Amino acid sequence: MVYAAKKAILAGQLRSGDPFPSVRALSTALKINPNTAHKVQQNLIAEGLLEVLPGIGTVVAKRPVSTRAEKNELLQEELEELVVEAKKLGLELNEVQKALAEHWVRLDGGKR
Repeated sequence: MVYAAKKAILAGQLRSGDPFPSVRALSTALKINPNTAHKVQQNLIAEGLLEVLPGIGTVVAKRPVSTRAEKNELLQEELEELVVEAKKLGLELNEVQKALAEHWVRLDGGKR
């Protein structure tokens, strides 16, 4: 959950000043224990991604534009999952690279 929120913030889906759900709303929406929702929120506050404004609530913190390094670090986690799954399936590196290239081109509207 921390990863998903961090990804949304770094990708610009959640912007500075946007409200972030309360612990109660987060736990209800995600059907998780309120203590878990609280830990998620506290982790994001500690990382400087959220801030608590008295009388307003928790919002996405004001921060500089995400750097390529931050985005790359976030991507590393997903790449590791992809590699683990590919290895479980017995795929070779060249097969994974080919599939990645095909998806890249498809999502880029067929541009190479």
